[in-house]
Amino acid sequence: MEKSIRQYKNSISMKKKVAFISDHASPLAILGGVDNGGQNVYVAELSEQLAHKGYAVDIYTRKDDKNLEETVNWKPHIRVIHVQAGPQEYIPKERLLDYMDLFTANMLYYIQKNKLDYSLIHANFFMSALVAANLKKYLEIPYVVTFHALGLVRKIHQKEKDSFPVERINIEKHVVADADQLIAECPQDKEDLITHYGADPANITTVPCGFNPKEFYPIDKQKARTILNLDQNEKIILQLGRMVPRKGVDNVIRAIARLKELNASIRLVIVGGEADTPDPNLTPEIKRLQQIATEENVLDKVIFTGRKNRKVLKYYYAASDIFVSTPWYEPFGITPLEAMACGIPVIGANVGGIKYSVTDNETGFLVPPHNPAALAEKIVQVLSNEALYHAMQKNAIKRVNKFYLEQSRS
Repeated sequence: MEKSIRQYKNSISMKKKVAFISDHASPLAILGGVDNGGQNVYVAELSEQLAHKGYAVDIYTRKDDKNLEETVNWKPHIRVIHVQAGPQEYIPKERLLDYMDLFTANMLYYIQKNKLDYSLIHANFFMSALVAANLKKYLEIPYVVTFHALGLVRKIHQKEKDSFPVERINIEKHVVADADQLIAECPQDKEDLITHYGADPANITTVPCGFNPKEFYPIDKQKARTILNLDQNEKIILQLGRMVPRKGVDNVIRAIARLKELNASIRLVIVGGEADTPDPNLTPEIKRLQQIATEENVLDKVIFTGRKNRKVLKYYYAASDIFVSTPWYEPFGITPLEAMACGIPVIGANVGGIKYSVTDNETGFLVPPHNPAALAEKIVQVLSNEALYHAMQKNAIKRVNKFYLEQSRS
């Protein structure tokens, strides 16, 4: 018995160790807020996949709450390590760059204090990549980067509304040249790295995001609506994600106001925010969207739910008739995959990763961003044609299971 325990401990210690850096997006965070969304999911799910394949994963993220323990044993062979870098409170990611030197120093101290030996660092976002580049100088650990968003591309879409420091662009250019491998989330992401940053195509690997089949799968619509206390007879349009202007939720509200020709009762359900209740004082974007809904005379057709625990998201997908995602800019977009996995047709903006995950006229429709009239037209088309609707449901499930299915975990 003692020998078998000793062998088990030895096998654990011999696991290859990988360090993730996700400066502002912890896998422990509740999703739906300004800075908590797809990156959190990406980091959480990828770390679980690596652990399932026999790796030990440490995820380094900034300590944004004084009550957080330094080291959290989150899941088998996965730890979350909270690094002190600046005030132990929430700080918008646009203001975190000044604390990355401290993040580097404290992460380096933790690694050396605990005699950790990592085979690889996977940096998520440009600030995490800056930390990884600095650690490479000290420890000679190779690193790969998933940017999740690119500064130059953001500026094209957001212009003066982009509030990241100007240093971001030079940091990204340095990282593109310095990293051992760049991970693009879709062909558009790869093209942007090459076109805007001069990246070597041979140094880029395109790996799309996926969905977890244990989390997202078809559920009876009536059952889901009963659980969520939603009307069984309404046509429900779902918008789910971070509450920030670039997600284009205002576009969806304006589209709802144009559905006069649809002979059905419509309800737009908007999931996301900084709190479990839709408090406009805590989530300024909700306040802005409520004002738009009032101006469009559709406030009575819109439900703001606030943020929701990930365990109940599948019920929101299943309860809906259509999932809509029309951001201005989206490096990939995980929520359309989750909706499709639940058998829900998706109408998405013809941008970034969405234009690759959604197949136009098969699993849903692609529309231009900032175009509520085009969106309204496609909503009507989907909801008015029962044969088309059911075909899109089947095609959606088939497509995500063929191209975006995560490996099942025992």
